[in-house]
Amino acid sequence: MLNFADMFGKIKEMQEEMRKAREKLDDIIVESEAGGGMVRVKANANRKILKLTIDPDIIDPKDPEIMEDLIAAAVNKVLEKAEKTAQEEIQKISSDLMPNIPGLDMGKLGL
Repeated sequence: MLNFADMFGKIKEMQEEMRKAREKLDDIIVESEAGGGMVRVKANANRKILKLTIDPDIIDPKDPEIMEDLIAAAVNKVLEKAEKTAQEEIQKISSDLMPNIPGLDMGKLGL
C-alpha cells in the first residue's frame, strides 16, 4: 500500500533539491559565437544573457541585417547550450531522488 506521507515528504525533498539546482545554474556559464567570433554571447544555464560582444567591424548602418542575423544566431546557440546544460544538471539531481520513469522530464515539472 502507498504511504502518502512518505511520498509527500519525498516530493518536498525533491522540490528543495531542484530549487538548489536552479540556483546552481546561475553559476554555470555557457558561451557561443557567430560570424567567426564577430558576435559572442555568454549566458548562464538559467538562460539569462550575461554579455553580448559585437566586433565593431560588422557594424554597418547601411546593412543592419547582417549584424541582426549574427546576433540572433549567437543568442539562439547560447540559449540552446544553456537549455541542454540545465537539463543535464536537473537530470543528475532527479535521478538521485526519483526512479527512472521513461518519458518523465523532471525539468519541465517546475520543481
